[in-house]
Amino acid sequence: MIIYKVGDEKKAVCNVCEAFRMVSYQLRDVPFDDGSGMVKNIIAGVCKTCDNVAVIPYQSVPAIKKQLQIQRKAVESRVPAHMIDLLNMASAELGATPDFVPLLLKYYIHHLASSPQGAMRLVTMLTSELATGLANKRLSLKGREIGNDIEKLKNLSQIDNTTELLKGVVLTIHNDLLVNPDAQRIALLKSFVATVA
Repeated sequence: MIIYKVGDEKKAVCNVCEAFRMVSYQLRDVPFDDGSGMVKNIIAGVCKTCDNVAVIPYQSVPAIKKQLQIQRKAVESRVPAHMIDLLNMASAELGATPDFVPLLLKYYIHHLASSPQGAMRLVTMLTSELATGLANKRLSLKGREIGNDIEKLKNLSQIDNTTELLKGVVLTIHNDLLVNPDAQRIALLKSFVATVA
């Protein structure tokens, strides 16, 4: 593996210039392509023609991975054991294994966070008898957007407690997939299962 030092130069493809250009390795703050964050102060190959980052050397990859891990904050909660069973049953209804549960939850949280009407359903779901019970199972979700989606959903639903919010989401999933099956949503989720299975 070649280790580049600040000031080293070589030819590389610049996607901005769409040509081979001389790049100079410099310390730069490099944003992620999706705009979700930035890795600060890493060695990157900067095009000497347009001054944009053209190449990231392998030696900078650990710093990028570290920043991605920081962004993938976990949302942790404890819920009653029967709620995990409801999620597993919903997953099975879609033809998936329990491994699909985190994706199902993240899909619903994201969907509800963009729907004021859907978010208000959570409040109704929390009046169900199924919303009660001893919280003895851990529920953990990881992802770069999960924290933002949960905050949006809290604001829309006016449910401040993360555990209560997640209970509402679980009961919404249970309702949509098992109690009052929403054929359109089930078809969409089954196609999602097919792509990730």
